Amino acid sequence: MKRSLVGKGLVRPQLSELVINWHITEACNYSCRYCYAHWDGSGRELAHDIPASTQMLQNLWQYFHPQNLANPLRRAMSWQGVRLNLAGGEPLLYPAQVEHILSAANEVGFTTSLITNASLLSPELAQRLAPKLSMLGISLDSCTPMTNSQIGRQGRHGQQLGIGHLEEAVCGLRRWNPKLQIKLNTVVNALNCHEDLNTVIGRISPQRWKVLRMLPVVTNALMVSDSDFQGFVARHQPQAEIMCVEDNTEMVESYIMIDPLGRFFQNASDQSIYSYSHPILKVGVEQAFLAVGMNPAKFCARYQVLAEEEVA
Repeated sequence: MKRSLVGKGLVRPQLSELVINWHITEACNYSCRYCYAHWDGSGRELAHDIPASTQMLQNLWQYFHPQNLANPLRRAMSWQGVRLNLAGGEPLLYPAQVEHILSAANEVGFTTSLITNASLLSPELAQRLAPKLSMLGISLDSCTPMTNSQIGRQGRHGQQLGIGHLEEAVCGLRRWNPKLQIKLNTVVNALNCHEDLNTVIGRISPQRWKVLRMLPVVTNALMVSDSDFQGFVARHQPQAEIMCVEDNTEMVESYIMIDPLGRFFQNASDQSIYSYSHPILKVGVEQAFLAVGMNPAKFCARYQVLAEEEVA
């Protein structure tokens, strides 16, 4: 059954950009206990097939580019550009594939961004990637080694990314691309909900800090209570200008997401499972997207609205 993409209302928000999140791999060098990057299905991840990846990017651009008035989303919202955001797993496990996808996406017309845990971000890789990106998101859940270990934010042999190394990486990225926007992502859970990250946020000085409540897709073992989550948010009010808070209900049907096999997927209403489309390259972008849809009002709430237009 096709899902409705259009909300009710008399105005149509205009966004600076439409963001498409492609989770290119399920693999990761960390083992965070609450990681939601686990998908049903089997097969080769599309990112390892260069021609197929390029074809999907071209198809996505044709459907989502701002001038495509036939896109049914245009009845509920409009946008000036389209950004392709690469995520995982940990995408930098496959740096060659990431570099190719970013270059191909830029050539097609996308602006591009990347989400990483930064543990594999060498100075050499940062130099190559920074000019291709408009934004880099870095996962930061704790400043305490013990907490990171309990969460699973470490390599197989206990390697962790220190705050000092993270600062150096961000400094290098900004040197190679002064216009690069830095975003930090923090998943608030039962292990880190009492921490104070104000100092480290100030040292890294991101343009945006996304604070997400742990989403119980895979497990509810580290779920955080309402009071502890709100307490974390209140403790970090000094970062209010850059902090974007997302509770569980705000994450449902509020993203455009593609899984490693090249299928659109969406958080189900009960938050415990995903719904999937058929592969984009088999059925086409329109049919695949309409199979899972998203909520335009929730989507617009998370991104920059430039103006509101009267709906014709």
